[in-house]
Amino acid sequence: MNEFILYFKMGLYHVLDFLAYDHILFLVVLTVVFSFNHWKKIIWLITLFTIGHSISLFLSSYNIIKFKTALIEFLIPLTIIITGIINIFTAKNSASGKQNINLLFALFFGLVHGFAFSNYFKSMIGKSENKILPLLEFSLGIEAAQILIALVILITGTILHNFFKVNKRDWILVLSSIVVGFALQMLLNRVFW
Repeated sequence: MNEFILYFKMGLYHVLDFLAYDHILFLVVLTVVFSFNHWKKIIWLITLFTIGHSISLFLSSYNIIKFKTALIEFLIPLTIIITGIINIFTAKNSASGKQNINLLFALFFGLVHGFAFSNYFKSMIGKSENKILPLLEFSLGIEAAQILIALVILITGTILHNFFKVNKRDWILVLSSIVVGFALQMLLNRVFW
């Protein structure tokens, strides 16, 4: 039980770490186009990201795939920027197909984000034969943290729409633009060539 709590907390803190806020930024641009009546898609979105993240951690933990850390660190803000820019250009039609695109982004970009954490995860579990159980426990922590972030975004959006009469399109444009600005700075700091 102690190991479960250890790896669960590590997964939770991995996402909620404000010093490594790239995960939070990515979740913000993924979920900003949704509202509470899309809760099933939101769960799928979060779960697909966790699945992608877990697949890349698994592949890296067993040395099946290796990537250059500098490339992955560069790709993370790029995934955030791409998602945010698509939000900006599709904000007018946010209730339609964009949400399905986000589901694909969640899975694919989850793979990228998982590779970024793989070296730390490998050092965390050491040379343990059983890497699957810690990975599952860690992934549950990631899933819980992502649900918390999605709830914060949904609650904030709902309050702004219902009480302050902020237009959904404007909410998507402003929040996505802010996130793209942060991610652009991260991208410039991580140029590897």
